[in-house]
Amino acid sequence: MEDSAVDRALLEGRGTELYELTVAEGGMSTDDDRIGEGGEFHEAFELLVSLGLLHHDSDDGTRWVPDDPGTAQGRVVAPLSLEGTRLLQESTQWARDFAALGQIWRRGPQATSGPFTYLRGDAIAPYISTLAAEATEEILTAQPQTGRDLGAAALKQSLAHEQELMDRGVRVLTLYQHAARRNTSTQRYVAGVTALGAEVRTLDEFFHRLIVVDRRIALIPTPDDLGVALAVREPTVVAYLVDVFLRSWERARPFTSSGEDVARHIAGEQRAMTIRMLIEGYADPGAAKRLGVSSRTYAAYVADLKEEFEADTRFQLGYILGRQGLTGEPQEVVEDSDADEGQ
Repeated sequence: MEDSAVDRALLEGRGTELYELTVAEGGMSTDDDRIGEGGEFHEAFELLVSLGLLHHDSDDGTRWVPDDPGTAQGRVVAPLSLEGTRLLQESTQWARDFAALGQIWRRGPQATSGPFTYLRGDAIAPYISTLAAEATEEILTAQPQTGRDLGAAALKQSLAHEQELMDRGVRVLTLYQHAARRNTSTQRYVAGVTALGAEVRTLDEFFHRLIVVDRRIALIPTPDDLGVALAVREPTVVAYLVDVFLRSWERARPFTSSGEDVARHIAGEQRAMTIRMLIEGYADPGAAKRLGVSSRTYAAYVADLKEEFEADTRFQLGYILGRQGLTGEPQEVVEDSDADEGQ
């Protein structure tokens, strides 16, 4: 994998330069110093030959000529795609095998460690993967901030795992903040999982990260260190966390909903929460975190409010909001918008 990355970097740099030269010049002499031992393009030349992007001219054996990249691509990319598919299938099978062994272990007396277990650092992700592999009914996930940040390969693998859950009849509910709707990576992920049958919604207010599997195990972060998670198996606590999630879920809006009316309501809810953050005296970093946006975006929200209420300073803005009796409740914004439309 490391060699492949090095070759790709060489191709994207000197390799592309050399290929462009040979295309522009209609080829290159075999005794050209630039591609000879110690020449500036020597390594790139050897790579292009190995990839089939340069070959000897059949009519003139003293020249190297470029070949169609589409032909070379099939020879290089197809085997990588096949290997990627094989590795994905292999990792899935390993996960299933370990999940089966995990179920056996948890039935034994040595697995009894009380209703709470602390997980740290690198132990968290494998634990979540194991829980997901064992899910039979439902997975609830609350994901604050902007949502997922997945590359193409990670997205494909993530959707493959979601497909396994759906195939087993597992219901998947995922909750994001409204700000996640503007995250391109999250948009792609949501489009993929909703097509598989998962449900995704967004909410204006802040909430903490939460995962609940089959309403029997919940995973929550510790308040002082996000690198530490707490696995909860106490039925009463898990039931309480499920209730908290479902109450938020009922107030949330489907991610897939679109249109001017939905956009207006979401914008209104974010505006209302910005007002609440100002009234409650949150500093910009804390307010931005609770809105799930960057500090710069939050500052822009405040600037919009100052312009709307014709305030020169935040102090003046707070005074005007208080004079008008605004508390930052979403319905205030919705009612105002509806009244404006009726005028």
